[in-house]
Amino acid sequence: MKVPLELSFHNVQSSEALERKVRERVDKLHRFFDRITSCHVAIEVPHRSQANALAYHVRIEVRVPRKELVVSRDPGPHGDHFDPYVVVRDAFDAMERQLEEHSRKVRGEVKTLQKDGNLQGRVVRKLENHGFIATTDGREVYFHRNAVVGVDFDRLSDDEAVELVLMDGEGPAGTSATTVKRIGAMQLDPKA
Repeated sequence: MKVPLELSFHNVQSSEALERKVRERVDKLHRFFDRITSCHVAIEVPHRSQANALAYHVRIEVRVPRKELVVSRDPGPHGDHFDPYVVVRDAFDAMERQLEEHSRKVRGEVKTLQKDGNLQGRVVRKLENHGFIATTDGREVYFHRNAVVGVDFDRLSDDEAVELVLMDGEGPAGTSATTVKRIGAMQLDPKA
């Protein structure tokens, strides 16, 4: 790392043990992407938590060439993060996933777009409000009825050729399409 770790505590007493845990996790980030230029970690207790049990918030900012990756773990509406070690662990796990994904993109291992800008595939199954598409690059992608454009979801049939745009990152159902558009069978390029 070109710039040393910046670690700050806000509205909470700093702890040598917690600081040591953060430094250990920062040192391991290079396993996921080796060109990290800087890292800033902020651990805080929001003002609303000070009267009640302490709910922790952790924010991690990692800078890599031409990009900044950010993870922010809030206590949530119920103030669920009472153990700072658990919040730090969860935040760093999320940052590792982001760095791993960024590393794959930099190496060219993530292919999301075809030469014309959109991925193609065929609808393999439809359920009540969602379905799945087998893409030409060998993946199975989830889509919700709200992602379908140009035709009503109910009129889309199994084995129909479609063009789709993928969501950045993964959703709860895995790789997901944000847009699904019916195309003619003659437009489908099975080698793409």
